[in-house]
Amino acid sequence: MKKPLILVTNDDGITAPGIRNLVNFMNEIGEVVVVAPNSPQSGKGHAITINSTLTFEEINLEGPQRDYSLSGTPVDCVKFALDKVLTRKPALVVSGINHGANSSINVIYSGTMSAAVEAGVEGLQSIGFSLLDFAWDADFSQCKDYIQNIVKKILEKPLPKGIVLNVNIKKKKK
Repeated sequence: MKKPLILVTNDDGITAPGIRNLVNFMNEIGEVVVVAPNSPQSGKGHAITINSTLTFEEINLEGPQRDYSLSGTPVDCVKFALDKVLTRKPALVVSGINHGANSSINVIYSGTMSAAVEAGVEGLQSIGFSLLDFAWDADFSQCKDYIQNIVKKILEKPLPKGIVLNVNIKKKKK
């Protein structure tokens, strides 16, 4: 049986610790393709690039996944992945892991959540993940069990069409 195809993106950039942890978590579940911004894009909301040329590059990062860096916004990454990179429809799109909460009004500005929403608009199951820790060296490993449990359940029992999940994970106290 073919592993589910999982598209991973974010708004902090392709080498950010959050996305690298999320990629590792997803590699244990499915076939992973990463299309993420080549630089931080936090606070871009649902912006798309219209007045500049996008640059795109496959890069070699550790792991079995395919990693692609794009000069655009998180929403550009989802659109580009669906139109130019993926050869089949992903079973799931995951975005993050974001540094800090995506709640209340922040959801409107969040590139993490906008990427997930764009996937939802395209009719795909999607989830935005955030860890309530703003530190660049945050311990994302504490998210693994939560994230993998949610992803496995959604792959087993799909979300209703048009539903996008926003998952905020509380930082564990040391």
